[in-house]
Parts: sequence; structure tokens; C-alpha cells
Amino acid sequence: MFLLQIPSIPIPTADTTKVSSFFEKLSHASNMGVQQFMEQMISGLIHGIIKILIAAIIFWIGRWLIKKIKYIVTNILERRHVEPSLKTFLLSLINITLMLILLVIIVSILGVNTSSFVALFASAGIAVGMALSGTLQNFAGGVMVLLFKPYKVGDYIEAQGQSGTVKEIQIFNTVLNTPDNKTIIVPNGGLSTGIINNYSKETRRRVDWVFGIAYGNNYDHAKDVLKRLLDSDERILKIPEYLIVLSSLGDSSVNITVRAWVPSSEYWNVFFSMNERVYKEFEKEGINIPFPQMDVHLFSTNEE
Repeated sequence: MFLLQIPSIPIPTADTTKVSSFFEKLSHASNMGVQQFMEQMISGLIHGIIKILIAAIIFWIGRWLIKKIKYIVTNILERRHVEPSLKTFLLSLINITLMLILLVIIVSILGVNTSSFVALFASAGIAVGMALSGTLQNFAGGVMVLLFKPYKVGDYIEAQGQSGTVKEIQIFNTVLNTPDNKTIIVPNGGLSTGIINNYSKETRRRVDWVFGIAYGNNYDHAKDVLKRLLDSDERILKIPEYLIVLSSLGDSSVNITVRAWVPSSEYWNVFFSMNERVYKEFEKEGINIPFPQMDVHLFSTNEE
């Protein structure tokens, strides 16, 4: 005789009910967490796409504005006849500066903290400025010289204790060529802040001479000789008229001052040639040019 045993079905107890409830809550929380995560991810993705689109639009508008600014600056520089090398440098500097500003704006739109970028640029600028203070001063002086043009290539100037014809205007220096064919390089920093005598700025210059004649010579005769020499020189301008005056009675001579206007390019030629012509003509006319002299009187005393 066989007996069949049927396994008994467990009857739920309080413990099993708690475990089941825990897993149900865990499953529900898990489902809620995934759903919330997905919602946040989708929301963040949409927000990020919007930021990227706004940044792209700002970038496009910024590039357009930079091109317009460069176009306006180019026209201004061309109207002022700025040197091509300086114009290229200034346009590049403007482009780099504006692009850096645009980059900071775009990074800020994307949500990145820009304070570190600004601090980095500021510290780099201070370091470079301190290291290149003299060079930057000369560069700024070169920019001022090229923009305001106190002199140009070919002008004869005197500045910083040096004088000569301007051979070349560079960004940092000005190259002078002296009358005895020496090359002098003058930093632009001092030129932009110091006094510059530009002898070629005007189209005409006044030449001054002082001719001395001996006491006892006829002043009117000497004056007529000088008038004849001035009238015969075509390089001397008729307007303004030249001037001949007895300027002083010196220790050894009667001094006659002559002033005449000539083209700036003929200044030295007229000055030297007139000296030679006056000397020869005075000698021919019997007008004496004295040399400095001193009268010495000797007194003798009778001693007992």
C-alpha cells in the first residue's frame, strides 16, 4: 500500500508580506528614478542644444560685426594714408582682440565660468607689459608718428639731440641719414614725446646772414652790393621781400643782417653760395671785412 504526500502550500506570514512590500516599493522607486533621470537628461539635452544654437547665432553675428569694424577701420586708415605695414598690424590686432572678446562671450553663454579666462588674460597682459615696457613705448610712439605724421621720409629733422634726413620710419625706430652720410637710429618713444624741429615741413625757409664791414667803409655802398647780389639770384623768393639792415655796431665791425626767403630744398645751397659771392664782391668793390682785433696801449712810468 503506497501513501502519496502532497507538499503543503506556504501560508503567507507577516514577514513575507513585509519583504514583498519592500521589493514592490524598490521596484516602484527604481522605475520613478529611471523616469526622472530620463526626463532630466532630455531636458538637459534640449537646454544644451538651445545654448549651442544661441552661441552659434552669437558667433555668426559677432563675426559679421568684426568684419564691419575692420572695414570701417580700413577706410579710416586708408584716408589717413597710413603705412601698409602699420595698417596690417593694426587690423590684425583689432581682429585678435575682438575674437578673444567674442570667445569669452560664447563660453559664458555655454555656461562655463569666464572669470578664470579673464584673470588669465589680465595676468598675461600685465606680465607682457612689464617685460616689454620700453619696447611697447617705442611701438606706441611709432604708431603716433605714422598716424599724425609730424615728419615723413625725406624730411630733414632735428630731435633727441640728433639731426638728419629721415630715411625710414619703422614701427619701433626712425632711421636718419646725416649730411656726412652716417646712419642714426632714433627710438620712436622719445620722438613721440619730445620736441621735433622739422626743417622740411614748410615749402619755404628764411636764410639769415650777418656780414661785417670795417669802420670807415660806406654802409650804403655795401647795402647796394648786397641788393644786387640778392636780386640776381633766382632762387631767392620775391615775396616775402628780403631784408637788409644795420643790426649792430660791433667791437671790430659794422654788422649788416640780411634775411631772405628761399625754397626749403635750396636752403643750404643759397646759404653757402651767397657767402662766397658776398666775399668776392666785397673784395672787388673795396669793402673790407675786418677780423677781430684789439688795441693795446702801453704806458711807461719813470722810476727814480
